[in-house]
This record gives sequence, structure tokens and C-alpha cells, in this order.
Amino acid sequence: MTAPDLVLPVDLARYAAGNTGVPYFHRFDSDRPGPRVTILALTHGNEWCGALALHHLFERGVRPARGTLTLGFANVAAAQTRASDGSGSRRYIDEDFNRLWTGPVLDGPRTSHELERARVIRPLIDDTDHLLDLHSMQTPSPPLALAGLADKGLALCRRLGWPSHIIRDAGHPEGARMRDYGAFARDGDSRSAVLVECGQHQDPTSVTVAIEVSYRFLDTFGLLRLADRPTIPEAPPATVITVTGLVSVQSPAFRFARDYRGLEVIEHAGTVVAWDGERAITTPHDDAVLIMPSPRIRVGQTALRFGRVAAP
Repeated sequence: MTAPDLVLPVDLARYAAGNTGVPYFHRFDSDRPGPRVTILALTHGNEWCGALALHHLFERGVRPARGTLTLGFANVAAAQTRASDGSGSRRYIDEDFNRLWTGPVLDGPRTSHELERARVIRPLIDDTDHLLDLHSMQTPSPPLALAGLADKGLALCRRLGWPSHIIRDAGHPEGARMRDYGAFARDGDSRSAVLVECGQHQDPTSVTVAIEVSYRFLDTFGLLRLADRPTIPEAPPATVITVTGLVSVQSPAFRFARDYRGLEVIEHAGTVVAWDGERAITTPHDDAVLIMPSPRIRVGQTALRFGRVAAP
């Protein structure tokens, strides 16, 4: 399972028709009892590693050994629109597609491109038992599995075995992720979801991670046919990090104290790690882990999360 030389966009036109009634969504039925599994790419239009992973599965004719497999490209319009700074595809058209996933928002009166697309996709997500949502990051951080706070999310990440860094977090104050939509976030319900940050947007290894995680996800739920099975490396020991706080940007003059890449451990509480205008942002406790520092963010968005490594 190797990545291409560059993380280049896939021609999505070949996948536009779908077979579900929803453009860019394909569902394959094994005609055998089993779970309904969905792998999603391009929740953010500038995060192409997941699209390349789905393209890999399509090209190799991967089909479920049992249950159903749905492969979908979410915010295609953003993916096909150039960013204003020329850096590549846009993250979204009107608003973040991954901050909309509650009933009141989806059923509410307001509208946007992302909300309309989410409303179209929603029935397929409602019809999913287990969801893998593939993402990438701004900074060249090691890959992360975002498990949420439900115990079943942590258990799923441990079963996957990769990425080895598992983040337990409550999500974003700006709105709910698809990972936390409905039954996915409720303990006591068998349905589950995980969001995997596969690496930096333009790092070819992010594609390798996305492909490997996809195979591991299918294998976890018994959907991987013997004919489709690649060599899956042995899982390294997991490190579980619980989010203890986050930093929301209050000033357009927000800046980090140095070039953090993610997963740095800051030994002492009170260490300055960023400035929000004139306000110093300091670590809230000893041995604070810096999670997903985002160098290009706007007022109101999350720039950084603090975490603590959980006991083994």
C-alpha cells in the first residue's frame, strides 16, 4: 500500500452518478447479512487523501464480504473550487460541512451550500452502522484517530490499531462533527464512527495512511474479502490523549510562539505557546500535549487543543 508521488486531485466526474440517488455516493451490497459500513472522503474540500483512498478501492474493485459498503465524496463543490489564495481546493463554500451535524441544525430554517448537501446525504448516514471519515491537517503532524468521548469510540480506535495516537475529545464549540451525529456518539448504541486525520494535506504519506485505515476499517467489521486483503502491518502500541482544553481565536493577530507541528509535550504549566493579540496563551497543566495547532485560522475558530496522555 504505497502513496502516489504527490497528493493530486482525482477526476471526480467518473464517480458523479453514484448508485444511491445521491450524487457521488456508491453503495455495494454483498447480499449477505452484516453491518452497513460507510467510508467518507472530502468532508473538507481541500483534504484529498480520502478521495485518493476511495479511488484506490474503486480501482481495485473492493466489495464487501458481508453487509453493505458505501463509498462517498461529501463536499465535492468545495473540492472542485479553487481557494482564493491559489493554494488548492477550498475547504468549504459557505460554512464548514463538519460543524452541522445535529438535528436542530439539519432540520432548521437556515440554508447554505453545505447544509443543503448535508441534508441530501443525511439519509445515507442515518442508514450507516459504522462510519469512517477521512481527513488531513494543515501541519505535518503524525496521524490521529479522533475517538470522541463515548467509550465505544475509544474501543473502535483500539480495534483499528492505527493511527496509534488516539484523541478523546468533545468536538468543536462551533458545531457538531458527523462523527458525533446522533447514535454515533451515544454509548449503549452499537453504531459507531471515527474521524481519522491522516497527515498533512500535501504529504503523500497521508494517502498511504488513508488507504491503510480504510482496509483496517473494513477488516474490523468483517467486510474485507480474502481476495482484497493486503498485508496489514502489526498495530503499534496505542497512546490515548484526552483533550483538557482548547483555544478559540479572539484576535486576527493570533500567532504561535514557535513552529509547533503537533503532539509536542510541554513540560511545565504556564508556558507561553501562543499570543492572541496581546493575550498570552499558556499551557493549563504540566505535560500538556499540543494537538493539531492550526497556523491559518480565523476569529472564532479553534487554533489549538491541549491534552494529557492517559494512563496505559
